[in-house]
Amino acid sequence: MPNNFSSHFLLDPTVTFLNIGSFGACPKPIFEEYQNWQMKLEQEPVQFIKFNAPAYLEIARKALGAYLHADADDIVYVPNPTTAANIIAKSFPLQAGDEVLTTDLEYGACAKTWSYYCKKAAAKLVQQPITLPIVSKDQFIADFFAGCTAKTKLIFISHITSTTALIFPVQEIVALAKQKGIPIFVDGAHAPGQVPLDLQDLDADFYTGACHKWMMTPKGSSFLHVKKKWQTILDPLVVSWGYDSAIPSHSQFLDYHQMQGTRDFSAYLCISKAIEYMQQNNWQAVTASCRELVLYNANRFITLFNSTPISPITNEWIAQMLSIPIHTNNAWELEKHLFEKYRITIPIMPHGNKIYMRYSIGAFNTQADLDKLYIALQEILQEGKYLFSF
Repeated sequence: MPNNFSSHFLLDPTVTFLNIGSFGACPKPIFEEYQNWQMKLEQEPVQFIKFNAPAYLEIARKALGAYLHADADDIVYVPNPTTAANIIAKSFPLQAGDEVLTTDLEYGACAKTWSYYCKKAAAKLVQQPITLPIVSKDQFIADFFAGCTAKTKLIFISHITSTTALIFPVQEIVALAKQKGIPIFVDGAHAPGQVPLDLQDLDADFYTGACHKWMMTPKGSSFLHVKKKWQTILDPLVVSWGYDSAIPSHSQFLDYHQMQGTRDFSAYLCISKAIEYMQQNNWQAVTASCRELVLYNANRFITLFNSTPISPITNEWIAQMLSIPIHTNNAWELEKHLFEKYRITIPIMPHGNKIYMRYSIGAFNTQADLDKLYIALQEILQEGKYLFSF
């Protein structure tokens, strides 16, 4: 992989950053665009927010819609996918006894969201256990749909999981959900910019994704895509000027979720620049190189921990992140220790009764970064203070 991409980013050069997957990393040209929009907002805030924001947002939605193969009018911007999950969960017509089917590997904040609203409706959240290691796509799908019953009213599932960094077979899952007549909501927080995404072809009822992760926009930039048949049932999380609007647009969906008073839209308005940046730098080749680096090092780290891979080490299940089960007596302290002593940023994440180390590889990472991590982990294993071999 070319080494010159590190110069494109604002990351601290004294830190080995192996965690673009959490909050992303913004290249300089995109961050400069962000600052330009913020300056424009400060120079004339009334014109920007009151009169110009809808047109600015429409341009950004059209650029994102083209990138995702989706109708721009079916997209609204949100700060993060958890906000999107709350919009759907708040309004989805659950009744007592209904069930929402998901897995036990979902992102914690979204799982909590569904737990809250299911309890509120006296419905049941079914967190179907997924056996690890995953053996095959067919087995995964069979195990997941074993949790589906006549009471299942909605399926909520990750496209790529957070803690375990697994690509789920969402294309097949969406197709099966449709056969069963069950609406489906895909949490694609990690998908845009990391894997090819065609929302028209996928055809999920609801889809949310983050742009600030792998598309590298400024923080707090995500989207919610909703099929037109569902848009009118969705209440805004914040009732504001878009409700019973004095100047309604052609879409209640856009009015409800976009017209909410004082907001800094700047991060959303960088979408076009981010897409342009990826196109100019042949991002398909860049992501392919990142995936090669992830897979090339997988067995090395699994062997170091005397661990077991949680899926086949192939592109079918793994993209630009890899999670490895580890044994530690304090995940939080281990993560702090790696940063404070070795200047390495990498998440150590509990999930259920397991703890995972996840490295994620961006365009700025090289083999030297993973070598530094390996040497640090060797030392920590020898010390036996925070980390233990299986």
